[in-house]
Amino acid sequence: MMKKSNILSSPVKKVKTDYFTGQVKLHEISGITKPREHDMYHVIFKKSARTKLHYHTGGQLLIVTKGNGSLVLYNKKNRGVSKFKISKTGTINLNVGDTVYIPAKILHTHGSVKNNQVFSHIALNFYPKKGTKPQTVWFESDLRTTVTGKIH
Repeated sequence: MMKKSNILSSPVKKVKTDYFTGQVKLHEISGITKPREHDMYHVIFKKSARTKLHYHTGGQLLIVTKGNGSLVLYNKKNRGVSKFKISKTGTINLNVGDTVYIPAKILHTHGSVKNNQVFSHIALNFYPKKGTKPQTVWFESDLRTTVTGKIH
């Protein structure tokens, strides 16, 4: 059955503050529309808030809806599971209307780049295989060279 939702009035999902730097509001769109291929969120980052370092078990598509932000990509330098070295491999500036696809298991962070401005995007987190919900794996890091542990 087809269901309709609105990104501005979808239910707010409680966010784990450990996953972000700063204040973030998360509207869970897929809680109403109930797709079988992805989860969908409207994520609002306030005053230079960002995600901490993470990756998804399935791909992720971001669609910018407000403000200026960035996506920063990282490469894992050694085999550690919860403690390892990283290097920044690129920064992509994000503006209203921009879309970017992040393949599964790519370490990254995204969010606002301006202290006095809200940045928001739609995030579609694709199921890695049919019927398997996507997972996000979060890390504590200095966002330069070192990951110090997983965030549970």
